[in-house]
Amino acid sequence: MTNDSFRTRDRLSVDNINYVIHRLDRIKGTQRLPYSLKVLLENLLRNEDGRLVTARQIEALVGWQPAAKPTQEIQYTPARVLMQDFTGVPCVVDLVAMRDAIIALGGDPQRINPLVPSELIIDHSVIADVFGSANAFATNAELEFERNIERYQLLRWAQQAFNNFKVVPPDTGICHQVNLEYLSRVVFTREGPDGTMAYPDTLVGTDSHTPMVNGLGVLGWGVGGIEAEAAMLGQPMSMLIPQVVGLKLTGEFPPGTTATDLVLTVAELLRKTGVVGKFVDFYGPGVARIPLANRATLGNMSPEYGATCAIFPIDEETLSYLRLTGRPEHQVRLVEAYAKTQGMWHDPDNEPEFSQILELDLGSLEPSIAGPKRPQDRIPVRIAPSAVGALLGGQPYEKAILGCLDEGIDETFPASDPVSITGDCNTEPPRVPGRCDMVHDWPHAPVDITLADGTLAKVDNGHVVIAAITSCTNTSNPLVMVGAGLLAKHAVGKGLTRKPWVKTSLAPGSRVVADYYDRAGLTPYLDKLGFNLVGYGCTTCIGNSGPLIPEVARAVDEHQLNVSAVLSGNRNFEGRIHPQTQMNFLASPMLVVAYALVGTMHANLLKEPLGTGSDGKPVYLRDIWPSVDEIKEVIDACVQAEMFTKGYADVFAGDDNWRDLRVPEGDAFEWSSDSTYVRQPPYFEGVGRETQPLADIKGARVLAKLGDSVTTDHISPAGAIKVDSPAGKYLTNHGVERKDFNSYGSRRGNHEVMIRGTFANIRLRNQLAPDTEGGFTRDFTQRNAPLSSIYDASVNYIKAGTPLVILTGKEYGSGSSRDWAAKGTALLGVRAVIAESYERIHRSNLIGMGVLPLQYKTGDSADSLGLTGEESFDINGLAGKGVPPHEVHVRATDGQGKITEFDAIVRIDTPVEADYYCHGGILPYMLRQLLGDAQK
Repeated sequence: MTNDSFRTRDRLSVDNINYVIHRLDRIKGTQRLPYSLKVLLENLLRNEDGRLVTARQIEALVGWQPAAKPTQEIQYTPARVLMQDFTGVPCVVDLVAMRDAIIALGGDPQRINPLVPSELIIDHSVIADVFGSANAFATNAELEFERNIERYQLLRWAQQAFNNFKVVPPDTGICHQVNLEYLSRVVFTREGPDGTMAYPDTLVGTDSHTPMVNGLGVLGWGVGGIEAEAAMLGQPMSMLIPQVVGLKLTGEFPPGTTATDLVLTVAELLRKTGVVGKFVDFYGPGVARIPLANRATLGNMSPEYGATCAIFPIDEETLSYLRLTGRPEHQVRLVEAYAKTQGMWHDPDNEPEFSQILELDLGSLEPSIAGPKRPQDRIPVRIAPSAVGALLGGQPYEKAILGCLDEGIDETFPASDPVSITGDCNTEPPRVPGRCDMVHDWPHAPVDITLADGTLAKVDNGHVVIAAITSCTNTSNPLVMVGAGLLAKHAVGKGLTRKPWVKTSLAPGSRVVADYYDRAGLTPYLDKLGFNLVGYGCTTCIGNSGPLIPEVARAVDEHQLNVSAVLSGNRNFEGRIHPQTQMNFLASPMLVVAYALVGTMHANLLKEPLGTGSDGKPVYLRDIWPSVDEIKEVIDACVQAEMFTKGYADVFAGDDNWRDLRVPEGDAFEWSSDSTYVRQPPYFEGVGRETQPLADIKGARVLAKLGDSVTTDHISPAGAIKVDSPAGKYLTNHGVERKDFNSYGSRRGNHEVMIRGTFANIRLRNQLAPDTEGGFTRDFTQRNAPLSSIYDASVNYIKAGTPLVILTGKEYGSGSSRDWAAKGTALLGVRAVIAESYERIHRSNLIGMGVLPLQYKTGDSADSLGLTGEESFDINGLAGKGVPPHEVHVRATDGQGKITEFDAIVRIDTPVEADYYCHGGILPYMLRQLLGDAQK
C-alpha cells in the first residue's frame, strides 16, 4: 500500500466504471504547473512509499521554481518500457546473463523478470539491399531473417520465458509509429489494492526518439539500455526536477510548407536556445492548428535539439487521433474525462509558468532542409544550391549559410517567375542570376558512368545518390506521406523520371501507410519513380541504406566524389547514413521525391525546372506540388480507423518464419559457443555479493583525444562492418563470409564484435593520431608509440594493467541513446572520461557501466591546459570515500616529466547515480538488490 500524505486519492467514474485516481487539484498551486510537470507530480503521488518516493519530493515539485537551477532529485516510475531490437537485444542478453549470475550466486532465476509491461519492436534490422523493383520488400525481408535468425531465436525465447515481455516481429513497423498508433494508452489502467487505477501513460524507451509519443500527450523519453533494464525490473529512475521551456505556437502554415519545415525550424531554434536536459511544453492558440501527426514529428526530434522531451497537452485533436487509429470508444472517453479532471486538458487561454518562454509564428516557416551533417543546421531551400556549393568549396556551415543569406539569394525573383539558367546540372555548375558567388567555387569533377542497363550518365560532387523516404519522423505523418505520393503521381503524369544514379527507397513506419497508399491508388506512381517498398523499418536513417548503385559506388571511390543523400529522417551525422555519402540532408518526403527527380543538390527547387516533361516543356516543383486541400481529400477518403484495427489485430503473431523458429525451453538460455550474434557478456565476471571500495585511478593513458560534438554515432558501432576492420577480421576468423557480415546494430548481442567497433566510426578524428580518420590511436605500450587501431591498443593496455581515459570537448555523447557507446567504452578499459560538457543520456550510461564522467571547470579544457594526450594521468580523491566526491584532483605527467595539475568536477549528479558507480555499474547494483530482496 502506497502512502497518501496529501490525501489526493479519489475516484473517477466513466461509463459507470470507477477508477482510482490521484487528484492534482487537492493540492494548492498545481494549476500553474506546465503539463509535463503535472504528469510527473501524479507519478510521485501515486508511487509515494516514504522510502524511494517521499513527501519531500512531492513538496519540491509542487513548489517548483521555474528559473531555479535543477537541484532536487525525484524518483520517476514509468508505466512501461519500449525497445527496438538494436538496443533491445542487448537488454535481453543482459537480463539472460543476470539470470545466469543469480543462479551462480544461489538465487532464484525467476527474480529476473520485467515487472512493468515491456514491449520490443523488431524494426532496425532490415537493410535496403534491393530497391526499385516489385520484389524489393520480399527479398529484403528474406535476407533480414536469414541474417538475424540467431537474434530472433533469443527474442522468441525471451517472449515465452519472461513475464510482462512482448515482441512485435519483423516486417511490421517502426517502434515509435507502432507506439503512437497502437501501444500508447494516453491514460493507463491497472488493478490496484483499491480497484482499477487510472493514471497518465508514461514510458522510457531504448531509442532516443521515444519522445515522438509526446505528440499524443504521453510523457516519455529515450534512455540507455542499461537504464531501461532497471526500469523493467521495477526500479524508479532518479532524475532532477527539470526546467521547462514553453514554446508558444501562433499563426498558420504558409502554402508550400510542411511538418518537416516546422520541425527543422524548431530544432534550429531550440538548439540555439539551449534546452539540453530540459522539458519543452508546446502551448498557445497555435496548438489547435497542429495536427497530431505533426505534433508527433515535433516530439520525435527532441534529441536533435537536446531536450529530454517535447510534449503537447491533451485536447480534441488527441481524441480524434485515438478514434482514427481504432482505439476503443471507452478508452477515448476515459482520456477526455481524466484529462479534464486533472487539469491536463489544453486551455489556450491559460498560460502555465515556464522557466523560459519562446514563441514561433507558424507563418514564418519556409521550405527547408538540414545538413550536411547535423540535424539542427537548417538550410532554406531557396539558398540550398548556393550553400551546398559553398560547403563543397570548403566553407564551414555557418559561413556558407550566412554568406548566402547576406547575398539575398533569389529574393529578387518571385516564386511564380521561371528562372533562365545556363548550363546543365549534369555537366557543369548551373548559373543563376542573383545567386551567391560561392556556388561557383565548388569543385567540379564530372565522371562518366555506364549503368547496368546501358544508360550513360555523369556523376559529380554534390549529386544525390540516395533519396530515401524513411524514418519514424515523417513516415508516421499522413500529411507528408500522402503529399509525397501525390507529388509522385503528378510527376509521372508530367513524364518525369528519377535520375538513374539515384538509389530510391520507401520504408514506412507501419503497414497502415502501405494500405492507404494502395487505397488512394498512389503506389504505382511511387513505384514508377523507384520508390518501391523496401521494408517496414528504419533503413537509411540508421545506416541500413544498403549498397549504392554499383557503377555509382565505383565512381565515388575511384574519383573521391563528395556525393549526397537526401532522406526524410532525423539523423545525418557523419558516417551514419552511408560510408560513401559525405553530405546528408534531412528533408520532407515530398522534397525527397523532388531531389530524386533532379538528382543534384545544385538545383534550386523553387526556381529551376526538375526536368523536361513528356510535352517537351520544363516542369517546375510548383507544377507538381499538391495543395493542402488535395492532400486532405485523400486522407479523409483513404485513412480510416478500420485500417488500424485490422493492421494491428495480430501484431504479436508474426509470419511463418517467426512462428516456426525453434527455441529452447527453461529458465536459462542455452548460449551457443558458435554464435557470432549472441554471446554471454562479461559484465558479471567477478561480481560478488559485496561491493569493493572506491580506488584512485593511477597511471592512466589516453585512448583518444577528441574535439567538440562527438556523438554516440562516433563512439558506438553502427552501420556496415568493413572487411579490414578489427570487427571484420574477427568475423572472418570465425568463418563468416563478407556477404553475411550484416551490420553492427544487428550484432549488438555479441560484445566481441561491438568492442572492436567502438570508436571506429570512419569520421572519428582522434587528435592523438593526427592526419587519420577512423578508429586509430597511438599505443604507448609499444616503443615510439606507433599508430594502432583503438581496439588493438586497448588489448595491449589491458594486458599491461594500464587504465585508460578519454579527453574530449563540449556536448560529448550527443545523439542517440546508444548503450553500446558506454558499454564499449567500459570494455575497452576506459575508467574515466574528461569532457567540457555532456549530453544527459550518455553521461548517465557511462555511470551505468562504471565509467567516471569528469568535467573540466569553467574556462578549462584539454587545449587550455596544454594537454596533448601523450601524458600519464593520476585521478586522486576517490580512495577511501563511501560515495564519489564532488571534485577530484587530476595530475598529468608528460614524457619529459612535466606535470600539469587541475581539479575536475565529478558529474555524478544524484544519489542513485552514486550508488550505481559504487557498485561498479547498474547491472551489478541490480543483481545485488535482487539478491538482497530475496533474503529479506
